[in-house]
Amino acid sequence: MAAYAPARYADFHILHPLPASLLNRGEDDLPKALDLGGVSRPLVSSQSWKRAVRLRLEDELGEQAARTRMLPLRVADALQAAGWPQELAAFAGSQIVRSATAEGLRTEENQRGITSATLYLPRDVLEDLTDLCTEHRTHLEEALAKETAAQAAPAKQARKKAKPEAVLPTPRVASAIRRRTATINLFGRMLAEVPDAHVDGAVQMAHAFTVHASSAQPDYFTAVEDWAAPNESGSAHLQTAFFTTGLLYRYATVNLTELTRNLNGDHEQALHLLGLFADAFIDVMPGAKKTSTAPHTYPHLTHYTIRDRRPVSYAGAFEQPVKHAPGGGYTTPAVTALSEHAGALNRLLGTRRLIGSGYTTLHNMPVEHLGTAHAGIDDLIDALTKTAALTAGAAA
Repeated sequence: MAAYAPARYADFHILHPLPASLLNRGEDDLPKALDLGGVSRPLVSSQSWKRAVRLRLEDELGEQAARTRMLPLRVADALQAAGWPQELAAFAGSQIVRSATAEGLRTEENQRGITSATLYLPRDVLEDLTDLCTEHRTHLEEALAKETAAQAAPAKQARKKAKPEAVLPTPRVASAIRRRTATINLFGRMLAEVPDAHVDGAVQMAHAFTVHASSAQPDYFTAVEDWAAPNESGSAHLQTAFFTTGLLYRYATVNLTELTRNLNGDHEQALHLLGLFADAFIDVMPGAKKTSTAPHTYPHLTHYTIRDRRPVSYAGAFEQPVKHAPGGGYTTPAVTALSEHAGALNRLLGTRRLIGSGYTTLHNMPVEHLGTAHAGIDDLIDALTKTAALTAGAAA
C-alpha cells in the first residue's frame, strides 16, 4: 500500500444542468425536494445515482453483482430448471440460508422464506451454490424425507417446532456469500450475520440538489384513443405529472486508503477502480422517465481534489441560493460561487493536506481556485489518478 497518512480521499464536485426531468421521486409520486437556505430545491437521492454508477461499473468490468433477498428462491428456480422436483428444489434453496452460518440467516417465512436482510453478492454465486446442492443432492433428499416424516408424525402438534438441521457444509456456503466484486469493494456491504462478510464502503455519495430555488412544475397530458368510435373524440388517459429543472451540485468522495485495504493492498487496482468510478460518476445519469424527458445533458464543470485525512464537500457554496444572471441562467453565477467557496477553503485550510486538484469545463473557461485546468474528461481522470498515487507530502 502507498504511504498514505492516514487516509487519502478523492473528492468530486460537479455542476450539472438539467432540463425538464424526473430523475427521482418519492412515495407520493412527486419529485423529491429538500429545504436548504430557506428555499425548496429539487433533489436526486444518492441511492438513485449510486445505483446507476454501480450498474455502469459492473458492465465495464464484466462483474455482475446483485442486491437481493431472493437467494433461496433463485437457487430453487435454478435447480428446478435443471430438472429437480419442486419440493426438493425449494428445500435445497432453504438449506442455502440455513447452512450459511451455525444459526442460519434470518428469513421471512410468510414471504416464501426470503432472507430478512438484503444480500449483496456476485451474480455467479448462484451457479456455485446450485453446483454445491447438486454435489450434496443425496444428503438433501435424505434430509427432506426425514423432515417430511417428522411433520407427518401424530405427535407433531404437541412438539415445539425444531429448527431444521444444516445439511450443506457451512464453510463453503459462507465462503460463497463472502465473495466480492469490484463494486462491493467500492460501495461496501452490510451483512452482520455472516462473519467477515461486512465490507466498509470506500465511496460516499451525497444527494444532488439544485444550487438555486426551484419547485416542481405540472405537466398535464393526455393519451389519444386511436380506436375511438366514428364521430367520437376523446382521450384514453388523462394525467398530471410533475417535472423539475435546474443546475445540480453533485458530490462524491472515494476513500482510496479504504479501497486499497478492501483490495488486500492492491494499490494499482485501487487506482484503476478510482479512474473507472470517476468516469462513471461524471458520465452516468439515473434513467427514470428518460423515454418521456430525455434529459441527457453533460456536466458543465467537473472539479476534483485529492486530500489526506478527510474529505471536503463544497455544498456550503450553495447554502445561499444562487440568483440567475441578468440575462438568465444559473451556470455562470454557480461557477463563481463554487470558485469563491473553494478559494475561501484554501485560505482557511491551507495546503497541508491538499495533494492536488484540477477541473474541466464545458466552455473551457479559466476558473480560479480549482487547481489545474484540463482540456477534457480523459485528461482530468488521467491527472486525477496520477495525483492520487503521490505519496504523502509530494504535492502536485
